[in-house]
Amino acid sequence: VQLQASGGGLVQPGGSLRLSCAPSGNIASINSMGWYRQSPGKQRELVATITDGANTNYVESVKGRFTISRDNKNTYLQMNFLKPEDTAVYYCNAISWNTGFTYWGQGTQVTVSS
Repeated sequence: VQLQASGGGLVQPGGSLRLSCAPSGNIASINSMGWYRQSPGKQRELVATITDGANTNYVESVKGRFTISRDNKNTYLQMNFLKPEDTAVYYCNAISWNTGFTYWGQGTQVTVSS
């Protein structure tokens, strides 16, 4: 499974961005997809996940501002009311429950600054 992430960029505080993640390869094996982020000097943290059954999970700091969604296996992260503390490299993630494999896409930089 390969994951292609896109959609990062520079945005002012209060603005919006939409990240996209397109999987390829054995996508039938994927059961859960999500987004993680990592800021300089910090550990990578979970931002949001969505399962095949459309169950979603968010880190507390983004609830009410970010929305994760899926279209077939393509996964999106709509980020509204962005804050400077949202600045990070965002990584797309996919998990196969059957195999236990975790897949990562390349990161996409999100910078929130005036």
